[in-house]
Amino acid sequence: QVQLVESGGGLVQAGGSLRLSCAASGISVSQYIMAWYRQSPGKQREAVATFMRSGTTVYGESVKGRFTISRDNAKNTVYLQMNSLNAEDTAVYYCYAGVFTRQYWGQGTQVTVSS
Repeated sequence: QVQLVESGGGLVQAGGSLRLSCAASGISVSQYIMAWYRQSPGKQREAVATFMRSGTTVYGESVKGRFTISRDNAKNTVYLQMNSLNAEDTAVYYCYAGVFTRQYWGQGTQVTVSS
C-alpha cells in the first residue's frame, strides 16, 4: 500500500520559513516524479515545485527563488523548504508522486501565513 505522509505545516508570520516533509512508503521516491501542490479556498490546485526522476527541478512562477524542493533517497522523503512566506502562500499543501499511469496523493498539510 502506497502512502505519502506530509508534515511540517503550521502557522507562521509573513517573512518566515517552514519546511514541509513528505515521507513515502510503498514506493521509491527516486523512481517517481515527486511534486508539491497547493490549494487555497476558491482556487484550483496548483503545482508549486516538481522534482523529476532525473534530478531536474521545476518551480511555479510565484515561488521561484523562495521555495526549494529536495529529495532524500535514503530516507525516501521529499522536502519543500519555503522561505520569505507571504499571505498568498496560505493553502493546503499536498505531496504528489506519479509515474506513467500511477498517481498518488498525500492527505495535505495546512500552511497559514499571518500578515
